[in-house]
Amino acid sequence: MWRRTYLILLLVRVYFALSPSYLHPDENFQGPEVFAGRIFGYPSKLTWEFTTNNPIRSVFPLWPTYELPMGLLKWFYMEAGFGNPPPQVVYYALRAGMFLLSFVLEDWAVYELVPSPRHRRATVVLVASSYVTWTYQTHTFSNSLETLLVAWGLVLIRRIVENKKHSSFFSCTVLSFISVVGVFNRITFPAFLLFPGLQLLPVFKRKPASLAVFASFGLIWASIAIFADTSFYRPSASLFNKIRHPTITPLNNILYNAKADNLAIHGLHPHHQHLIANLFQLLGPAYVVMLLSLFKRPLIPSWMRNIRALSAVSATAILSIFPHQEPRFLVPCVPLLLSCVGMHRSKAFLATWVIFNGAMGFLMGIYHQGGIVPTQLALRSIITANTLAQGIKPQPDASVFWWKTYSPPEWLLGTNATSQVDTFDLMGIPGLEMIQRLNTAVPSCPESSQIYLVAPTSATFLDTYTELSSPSAPHTPNLQLYRLWSYRQHLNLDDLDFGDDGVLNTLKRVVGRRGLGVYSVRRACI
Repeated sequence: MWRRTYLILLLVRVYFALSPSYLHPDENFQGPEVFAGRIFGYPSKLTWEFTTNNPIRSVFPLWPTYELPMGLLKWFYMEAGFGNPPPQVVYYALRAGMFLLSFVLEDWAVYELVPSPRHRRATVVLVASSYVTWTYQTHTFSNSLETLLVAWGLVLIRRIVENKKHSSFFSCTVLSFISVVGVFNRITFPAFLLFPGLQLLPVFKRKPASLAVFASFGLIWASIAIFADTSFYRPSASLFNKIRHPTITPLNNILYNAKADNLAIHGLHPHHQHLIANLFQLLGPAYVVMLLSLFKRPLIPSWMRNIRALSAVSATAILSIFPHQEPRFLVPCVPLLLSCVGMHRSKAFLATWVIFNGAMGFLMGIYHQGGIVPTQLALRSIITANTLAQGIKPQPDASVFWWKTYSPPEWLLGTNATSQVDTFDLMGIPGLEMIQRLNTAVPSCPESSQIYLVAPTSATFLDTYTELSSPSAPHTPNLQLYRLWSYRQHLNLDDLDFGDDGVLNTLKRVVGRRGLGVYSVRRACI
C-alpha cells in the first residue's frame, strides 16, 4: 500500500515541478537569471545582491546547481546543430533537475534519519505528501538547496557519531564540503547544524585525526569558494589582487543583515512570526498536533527527543531573533519536523492533512503568480502577431511594462536578432502613476505603438482604459488598452483588499477575475 501511495505522490510532485507557478522572485534572480545571460546570451538582469560594491550572494553553490546543467544543455544543442536551446527548455530542465534532487537526496536523507525501520516508510510518505515538497523543493530556491544540505549534514553527523571503530575520514570530508556550501549558499545554514554539531566534540576529542581532516578540507573548500566568488565579481583582477583582496560573500551578507535599517527595506516582522504564522503556513495540521502535544505528559514530548527536532527547533529559535522573517526561511524544518511526528492514525488528521496540502498545493504550485512565466515565454510570439496584424515589417523593438506582478525573469524572453524587448518593472505603483508612465512612452498619433502592458485582469482600475469600456468613460490621458492575450491560472494575492472592498467583493475580483493579461497600449486617435 505504501509503495502505491508513494508512487502517486511522486507523480504529484512531477506535476507541480512542471507547473509554472512563481513563489518568490529569488527563485529566478538568485539562480538561473545570474547565468542565463553569460551562457546563452539571453537578456538578464543582476539584482543588487550581485551588483553592490560588497556583494552578498555567492556563486559557488550556484555553479553545480545551475551553471553546470545550463552549460551541458548548451553543449548538447550546439553539438546537435540547433544553436541555443529555447528558454522554455532551459526552464523546465532546471525544474526537472530540482525534482530529481528532491526525489533522490531529500527522500534518501529522510529515510536514513529515521532510525526505526517500522516508521521509515510512513515518514517518507508523509514528507512526500507535503505541499512544501511539491512546490518549494521543486523550485530553484537557495532554500531548497539548503534543505538538502541540512538533511545530509545531519545524516553525516549521525554516521560519524555512530562509527565507534573508524575515524570516518570520508564522512568528515563530505561534511566539511556540505558545511562550506551551506554557509556560502545561505548564512542561515549554521543555525540548523549548530546544536546537532555539538555531538561531534567528543568524537573529535577521541579522534583528533577526524578533526584535522574536517578542518583542513573545510579550509580547502572555503578557499575554493572564495576564489570562485572573487573571480566572478572581479574577473579582470590579477591573481595576486584576487588573493590579496578576496570577495568573501558570507561575511558581506552578515554585515549587511546586521543593520536594522537594511532589514527594514525588506520588511520587519515581530519576533514570534516564525512560531505563530510561518510554521503553521508550512506544516498546517501537523504543527497543530505538535503544539497540542506540549500540553500533555511527559513534559518533553517524544517527537522532540531526537537530532532532527533539535535542529529544527533550535534553528527556528535562532532565526526568530532577526526581525525579517519569511516562511521559506524555515523550509529546511519541514522534512525534519514531519519525520518526528510520523504518520498520525486519526482519520480527522489525515482528512485535514489531505485538504490542507491539496489546497495549498494548487494555490502555491499552480495559481500563485502563475501567469508570469507563461507570459514571458509567449511574449515574443504575442508581439510578433500584433505587429503583423498592424502590417508592420520588419518587427520593431518593443517596450513591455509589468504592473502589479512579481518581477518578470528577463532571461525567459530568449534571444532575437531582429528586435529587442525592453522590460520595465512598475511593481505595485498607484494606477494613475502607471498611466502617466505609459502616456510618456506611447508615441503620438498617427505613429503605431509598440508599447505593451502586462497586468492582472483582476485590476479593475484598467477597466476604464480597455476597448470594452463605455464610450462615455473618461480615457485619461487619451489611452486605450487592447487585450491581446491572457493566462487564466494566475492569482495576485498582493491584490487582496478585504478592508476596503469587503471579503466577498475581494474574492469575486481576485478569484473570479483571476488571470494575467497582455495589453497593447495605443492612443485613441481620431
